[in-house]
Amino acid sequence: MNADADGAGMDDTLGGRIVSARETAGLTTAQLARRLGVKSATLQNWESDRSEPRSNKLFMLAGLLNVSPTWLINGLGESPGEAPPARSDVMLAREQLIELRGQVEKLTGSIDQVLARLDGM
Repeated sequence: MNADADGAGMDDTLGGRIVSARETAGLTTAQLARRLGVKSATLQNWESDRSEPRSNKLFMLAGLLNVSPTWLINGLGESPGEAPPARSDVMLAREQLIELRGQVEKLTGSIDQVLARLDGM
C-alpha cells in the first residue's frame, strides 16, 4: 500500500478505502472475506491493490461496509467515519425541537386561560 507510517494517504486507493471501511466496520479480513464469499487471500489482494474486485463484489463490499460504491471506487462522497457526527447533529436538533414543542404547548395553554378569562368579563 502507498500509505506512509502514520497512515496518511491510506484512502488514496481502492485498497486503502476498503481497509479503512473494513476497520471502521470492526471486521477482520477473514470475517469480511467470509461474508463476501471470497478467500481471505483475494480480499488481501484487493486491500493491497494487487487486484480489484469485480463490479458485483464491489457493490457487495459497499453494502457490507455501509459506504457508497462511489466512495469505494474513487473516494468521492462520505467516508465511513463522517456519517455518525451528522446523525448526532440530527438527534440533537430533534431533541431541541421536542423541547420547543413542549414550551409552545405550555404557552398555548396559558394563552387559552387568559382568553377564557377575557371572554368571561
